[in-house]
Amino acid sequence: MRKITVVGAGHVGATCAQRLAEMELAREVVMVDVADGIAQGKALDQWESAPVEGFDARVSGSTDYDLAEDSDLFIVTAGIARKPGMSRDDLLRTNANIVESVSKEIANVAPESIIVMVSNPLDTMSYVAMKASGFPRERVIGMAGVLDTARYRSFIALELDVSVEDIQALVLGGHGDTMVPLVSYTTVSGIPLTQLLPKERIEALIERTRKGGAEIVAHLKTGSAYYAPSSAAVQMAEAIAKDKKRILPCAAYLEGEYGQEGIFLGVPCKLGEGGLQEILEVELTDHERSELEKSAEAVRSTIAALQ
Repeated sequence: MRKITVVGAGHVGATCAQRLAEMELAREVVMVDVADGIAQGKALDQWESAPVEGFDARVSGSTDYDLAEDSDLFIVTAGIARKPGMSRDDLLRTNANIVESVSKEIANVAPESIIVMVSNPLDTMSYVAMKASGFPRERVIGMAGVLDTARYRSFIALELDVSVEDIQALVLGGHGDTMVPLVSYTTVSGIPLTQLLPKERIEALIERTRKGGAEIVAHLKTGSAYYAPSSAAVQMAEAIAKDKKRILPCAAYLEGEYGQEGIFLGVPCKLGEGGLQEILEVELTDHERSELEKSAEAVRSTIAALQ
């Protein structure tokens, strides 16, 4: 890709930009932030690390979108972060206004670009971005399932004392307390998790996964997670930039898949050139389907709160 822009130069955005540059996923990496000097300063600092880290992707920052013109892909991290005791939905109104404004700017300077949404509440912000930008669903994708699945896999690895690389898993549904880790698709080098852990331990890991973001917020007290979220967003960007056709759990706009339509929900997606190439419908157990329906209703109610 020629240019990738990160909107928001806070912890998540700046870490995304650094990872993008170090992986050389685009010739140019741009950061845009409304706070004067933040994007410029962090971009210059990152560019000055290039001789040490050995990358040639040019990094720059700005307060307006002129620098982002004709970007191939945008990672949107703009918005306020969660504070202790604050749910993702508490962020709804403020972040919806921010994301709507950002999405219109993106459509103006790069009408053929792809948006990877990171701002919370994730599923609803993806919906806001698609409506505000006018982009088709293939070019607006939410980063949720990749992060939630990473948390789930990391907790399983700790529990079993095995490599995270050997754990295959999928977490579907909305990005929040109603997310749906698919135990029936969770394996360790092909061995079903149910053969390695008792039901109560699996349920405890699922609960920790659902509260994974809140657990970090409780520790940090004045901020929220950014290392894992940025890794997840950049993995999606890499799949698109390199046309890798990765099967990743992402928030996609559903048009009948899984019996849902008119909302963004975490489902298995094939990502490659052009963004979302395909939504894969996998067989679910009755319990998993019921949980996914509950998750969809939670997302639907959040979207309704915006009307």
